[in-house]
Amino acid sequence: MRWTAGLMAGTLAACAPVEQDAAMAPPETDRPDTEPLDSIANPVDDEIPEQFDWQQNFPSWYAAVEPYQIMGSGKKGLYFVGTEGLGMYFIPTDAGHIVIDGGMPGEGRYVADAIRKLGFDPADVKILLNSHAHLDHSGGLAELKALTGAKLVASEGDRSALEGGFYLGSEDDSAMNAPPVEVDRIIADGEQVKLGDVTLTARITPGHSRGCTTWTVPIMQGGATYQALIFCSATVAANRLVGPPQYPGIVADYRKTFAMTKDWNPDIFLTNHPEFSGLAEKRERQKAGDPLAFVDRQGFPVMMAKLEKAFEAALEKQTLKHNAIMSD
Repeated sequence: MRWTAGLMAGTLAACAPVEQDAAMAPPETDRPDTEPLDSIANPVDDEIPEQFDWQQNFPSWYAAVEPYQIMGSGKKGLYFVGTEGLGMYFIPTDAGHIVIDGGMPGEGRYVADAIRKLGFDPADVKILLNSHAHLDHSGGLAELKALTGAKLVASEGDRSALEGGFYLGSEDDSAMNAPPVEVDRIIADGEQVKLGDVTLTARITPGHSRGCTTWTVPIMQGGATYQALIFCSATVAANRLVGPPQYPGIVADYRKTFAMTKDWNPDIFLTNHPEFSGLAEKRERQKAGDPLAFVDRQGFPVMMAKLEKAFEAALEKQTLKHNAIMSD
């Protein structure tokens, strides 16, 4: 494989702002239908160089954000403990705490410090969850696990990549590696993780990774219950869809995810790249006094429709390029 330096200059594609009720619509903003890995690698014939400087090229992944409560009553609920460009989430309970995703390698301590800023003790974190085994979301898990002693719960589909510290299907691309981390419990689609008075449900939404896991959890605020969804991903990113595919069955997996999510309408939808769900804009509305700033019942289906369209376009493009290469 070879690296094409010109791809580094590529900008992220954007999509139209999500239509919402006028009373709750955030300021006009574009939401990307690709994630940052799309702009640095052509998955048909390119690889990321071994000495690639992630922080220089994606500074938002490392830019600190003051942690805050997204929704909840009192000290309970759902919190943001990520960076400007990476979504990590924290859920406290009376029996211990839960963290979803660990960010980039070296960011486990960042998450622990964010938890302290919120007034909680990282030593009380009992469960770590992962959306998927890519270094920008799993990279800090080993450090976070060492700092807290928490147990990691993940899908069987992502277990090998988490424990091996590699990007499945691109094992030779060392720049994509993450610190290996042991999985303590395997969870399947529809199974639940319970701690104290909190219950999360795992939904396996494969494609972006083989075991891509979306988490749902009810959140109480003001006497009402809101269904929150923390979506894994459905972008193509650095994945090869053809010649050979990133992993066997990847195309069918993407289409399975698009089909299974057609009727999902969560009250709150969150993503592990905050720009996908307009998190910064919603946070500004919250700071301005809107207690329901993160309620967005139309955002998820609109995003998924655009991601499905982007996937089919990427499949067509990769197929045409692969066929052209094979015919040379």
